Amino acid sequence: MELKLIIICALVNLVNCQGSTPNIILMFADDLGWGDLPSYGHPTSTAPNLDKMAQEGLRFMNFYSTSPVCSPSRSSLLTGRYQVRTGVYPGVFSCGSRGGLPLNETTVAAQLKQAGYGTGIVGKWHLGVGENNEYLPTNHGFDYYLGIPYSHDMCPCHTCFYPNQSCFDECRLGNSPCPLFQNDKIIHQPADFLTLSQTYSTAATGFIHEMAGKKEPFFLYMAFQHTHHPQFAGKMFTGSSIRGTFGDALNELDWEVGQIFETIKSEGIEDNTFVFFTADNGPSLARQIRGGNAGLLRCGKGSTFEGGMRVPAIAWWPGKITPGKTQELAATLDLFPTILKLTGAKVPDDRIIDGIDMSGVLFENKPSLRESFMYYPVSPKSDEGVFAIRYKEYKAHYYTVGTGLYPSFYPDEMCRSSANRTQHNPPLLYDLNHDPGELNPLRTDESPHKEILNEIDKVKASFENTVVWALSEISRGVSKSEMPCAQPGCDPFPSCCTTSSFYEPDASHRLV
Repeated sequence: MELKLIIICALVNLVNCQGSTPNIILMFADDLGWGDLPSYGHPTSTAPNLDKMAQEGLRFMNFYSTSPVCSPSRSSLLTGRYQVRTGVYPGVFSCGSRGGLPLNETTVAAQLKQAGYGTGIVGKWHLGVGENNEYLPTNHGFDYYLGIPYSHDMCPCHTCFYPNQSCFDECRLGNSPCPLFQNDKIIHQPADFLTLSQTYSTAATGFIHEMAGKKEPFFLYMAFQHTHHPQFAGKMFTGSSIRGTFGDALNELDWEVGQIFETIKSEGIEDNTFVFFTADNGPSLARQIRGGNAGLLRCGKGSTFEGGMRVPAIAWWPGKITPGKTQELAATLDLFPTILKLTGAKVPDDRIIDGIDMSGVLFENKPSLRESFMYYPVSPKSDEGVFAIRYKEYKAHYYTVGTGLYPSFYPDEMCRSSANRTQHNPPLLYDLNHDPGELNPLRTDESPHKEILNEIDKVKASFENTVVWALSEISRGVSKSEMPCAQPGCDPFPSCCTTSSFYEPDASHRLV
């Protein structure tokens, strides 16, 4: 009888046999490099809450985001699809972008909502606002939203550190001030960077309290503004790190993480809550000492070398996930089908899903079902296709290009903007197990690497035969009239777009 029950549990659903539907929390850092966290080797960073999560959870050594910049990586996280299928390319959405994540794309939030989940997002959206706020999260399956809808450098910025220290990096002075949205309404413009993390934390923990109090399963997408430039921090964390401004911002992010974990535990839901922390792309090395760190990986944000797209990732679920680290290959794409399987929600069958269920890696210490991963550049083109492919431990670069996100004096010439778009025939081939820094290309004119490259060519051809390039949403351009404004029609626009006072977020976290 006991054996029969075990077999039934395995066939039906790992979680449903435990008698309750799990809560899901995705935490997404901004411009946090593979080498930025203490648990990934940084010697002067401090992040005690993420350290604890790493000690109690599973660290991924080979985890990838689908893009070296913000918007495409976020679309893939939420849809399980490469950005060329959804139209979220080239580059990123801006303040005033006409386009956004198409409304016919299905997000993990939408599927979970259909399955009876309360769904909330706190923080950076960066998948478009559009005319009449048509692309905001509340039109993509989220019941509740509180946050700035894009990167906070896309607004004028003046004060970043307590009490009145200026921001160290340039912001876009010609745009409207950063709007803080609640659902589809602007409640504060400009957003106050010195209290923003506290505001986000209050919203996130309030959402958890409300859902736990109602005994409803929930999905929370916590999309931090940190550690994107310009870094900022309030009173508690200004000057708190020997690493400087980046360290201060990281400390504040880590505090937000800690507040979420404290709430999980105070509500007594830690045994039924799956938490996953990762980042949208590699570090902004153009910011030099105020940017992040890719560790021993090559290049960073904006690049298809490893530093641009390999990111830290930690999974946590006490009693379900065995603490440790894994070398298995996985990607942000994989969270979509994995979460839907865990919750019993439906995986869409009317479109190609590029994500692969990684439950075996998470819960059973099994090998990853993912054998390959595609690297698209900041500005992909259909006549070029993928720039690089990882296949098992090997990586082949079919194209490389530098990026303007690096200073002209950056030590590695392959990362600089002066590095022209170059097609490699044969492709540059690296063994990432032996050479994660991609410094020693392998000879491909002799065995066994000749045969390995032939196999990668087949993987590339097979994948690209499935790709139908969606029309670019970002190429729809920018309109000044689309800039979010608390006082539409005011003058002088857009500097007049301000609220007269700060309205505290509504206590209710549900869209009504």
